[in-house]
Amino acid sequence: MTQTNSAGASTGVDASDLQDHSHNKDLPMLLLGALGVVYGDIGTSPIYAFRQAMSIRPGAASSSSEILGLLSLIVWALTLTVAVKYVFFVTRADNNGEGGTLSLMALARKTFTNPPMWITVLGVLGASLFFGDAIITPAISVLSAVEGIELVAPNMRRWVVPITLVIIIGIFMVQRFGTAKVSIVFGPVTGIWFLTLGISGLLHIVQYPAVLLAINPLLGVEFLATHFGIAFVVIGAVFLAVTGAEALYVDLGHFGRRPIVLAWFALVFPCLLLNYFGQGAFVLQMGVENVKSPFFEMQPEWALGPFVALATLATIIASQAVISGTYSLAQQAIALNMLPRMVVQHTSATQSGQIYMPQINMMLMIGVLLLVVAFRSSEALSNAYGIAVSGVMIVTLALLLVVMWRNWKWHPAVVALFGVVIGARHRRVPDQRYRRGTHGAAPQPQALQGAP
Repeated sequence: MTQTNSAGASTGVDASDLQDHSHNKDLPMLLLGALGVVYGDIGTSPIYAFRQAMSIRPGAASSSSEILGLLSLIVWALTLTVAVKYVFFVTRADNNGEGGTLSLMALARKTFTNPPMWITVLGVLGASLFFGDAIITPAISVLSAVEGIELVAPNMRRWVVPITLVIIIGIFMVQRFGTAKVSIVFGPVTGIWFLTLGISGLLHIVQYPAVLLAINPLLGVEFLATHFGIAFVVIGAVFLAVTGAEALYVDLGHFGRRPIVLAWFALVFPCLLLNYFGQGAFVLQMGVENVKSPFFEMQPEWALGPFVALATLATIIASQAVISGTYSLAQQAIALNMLPRMVVQHTSATQSGQIYMPQINMMLMIGVLLLVVAFRSSEALSNAYGIAVSGVMIVTLALLLVVMWRNWKWHPAVVALFGVVIGARHRRVPDQRYRRGTHGAAPQPQALQGAP
């Protein structure tokens, strides 16, 4: 490990390095690393995304069409936001091999002789929101998994917060070993996690294959049309399914584009879809009034303990995506003179984008610990999480449209159409039921069946 004091110079991987990533013998290790670092965050979304989406609508009894509609929204959010927007387009907009909001801002600014101020403001806003996301993600991810202990041992409820605090401290303590060494451990565990997600979902799909009707996007549109009053809040809950998508772009300098794209289509995307469909099938079989946490409850009783343990490991890894991305983003901010100089430790002799910043690491850890103590549950944190994530994605989309128009020379009409189609998924309006109470905790939203 080499240590340098950053003076604001860019140390990202250049375009030729990314080509080398794609064709050399390091590709398998880069794939494993991308799996463990980049996709840990979005891989834990099934723990809480579908549960939260179900908890939105109060009132009348649920129907199969409502469950299928919610599921359809999640499936198409993953497809349009991650597979189309990020994998196909955003990851192509690298700035000398580096990704992230500030890289996209730099690309957009290059096309103007006198760059407009609003582009810089958007870049800074997006970076700020991502820093907020990086604080919220470890808190909500680890909390959501440790809360599964309550299903195995209800008397352990009072230990959820202390256990979460210990795990989070451990996560930040291992960061000094570097992305490469961390990913060697995290990659295989994440691979097992995704395979487990896919298999557990497939078992329930086989028992209730009608759930596959949710692949029809019209069911999602119908749900929003018939529940117009809460449509924006539902979209906000569905948005939890794509949390972690920004890591595909921010961590671009750590691994290159090809490993990230291959890991998504070969394993991550199929397994996520299978698990969400499996949760939908389980809820349709059991009845929504009998299900509180479908992700855990659909597991066989004998497997619940090991599954909670694996979920806890997965959520520990989930935090790595935003932590690594924060180092890259902070380094870019230093290069643009937006942050003061800080110590930058290069943790790889071959990948210059793999870095560790001890000051940033300490600030993140303190912020995460404070959030856990203040909110005490993943449900209470979900609203703030959705705002941070959707905000980053909206800023990224706005800057991407500028790059498409000015850098890639797309026709303005095509750029506008792309913005409308993708942007429709990013709209989120807070609802009265989700405003935090006086002690920082969110009120419990009513379930689909109307029970408080």
